[in-house]
Amino acid sequence: AKGGLWPKEIILPFEIADLDLLSETFTEHAGQKIKFSIDVRGQKRRWQMLCNDNAKIALKQRLGSKKVYFKRVQNLKETLGITELHRMECFDVSHTFGEATVASCVVFDENGPNKAEYRQYNIEEGRGDDYGAMREVLMRRYSKAKEQNTVLPELIFIDGGKGQLGILKSVLKECQILDVMLVGVAKGEGRKPGLETLYVVDHINGEDIKVVTLAPTSEALHLIQQVRDEAHRFAIARHRRKRAKARKTSPLESIPGVGPKRRQLLLTHFGGLSNLMGASEEAISKVPGLNKKLAHEIYLHLHEK
Repeated sequence: AKGGLWPKEIILPFEIADLDLLSETFTEHAGQKIKFSIDVRGQKRRWQMLCNDNAKIALKQRLGSKKVYFKRVQNLKETLGITELHRMECFDVSHTFGEATVASCVVFDENGPNKAEYRQYNIEEGRGDDYGAMREVLMRRYSKAKEQNTVLPELIFIDGGKGQLGILKSVLKECQILDVMLVGVAKGEGRKPGLETLYVVDHINGEDIKVVTLAPTSEALHLIQQVRDEAHRFAIARHRRKRAKARKTSPLESIPGVGPKRRQLLLTHFGGLSNLMGASEEAISKVPGLNKKLAHEIYLHLHEK
């Protein structure tokens, strides 16, 4: 954009067509003359060679990681008996003893993580209840997907065992989404990677749940771990931000009739928020400048569940 940081010169590694037109276009957008160079010497030549080398290394690493990912996807398809696998989704819930409960949904496609499709959800009704939180996020996700006729995954992972898997299955039945495979990923003994147990549902309307245990060296298991860990990372990041924000906000700030001066008066009178939280309604009513009605409102607000 105009006014941004534009270089005066751009060094290219090879000849390209319409170089003059490219220069004019860049110059117009930059608001200054942009020169394109190919045949350079000295320090500029060393920069050009360094960029070429870095680009080759980056491309090799990217192609290598893609090759590993494709291999893992193929192994997962063979392991689960899936012929087509273009989209996978995985869910995770994060909270601290019910505080700041959030859920995440991450999406992987043929090329790996599709971060533009990631979604995070603040949990309202299911706070403190893992099953309730999972049901809430799944219902929000798939009722909307069904209503809007959006792209659905062939495979859904959920972080948990048979209980969480049962919730996922019931939600999809309710949403009339039947043509999808479900996998619950239960952590192994000591929560050690490589000891996971998979609970697999082939058919939403069926009753069978297959129990699958893969070798720690399995490419399919490595992919499942990658997807699950990404869902957990994404959820915990949002949870920490939400928890930090909540803890920076005083519970006194949302009480009607209690402005900055009264908040300061209350905190000074009781010597801090923790002492105020432990105070009785009668003790609060004795704070200078407060009547019994307002003291009652403050007490109820501080102790509401």
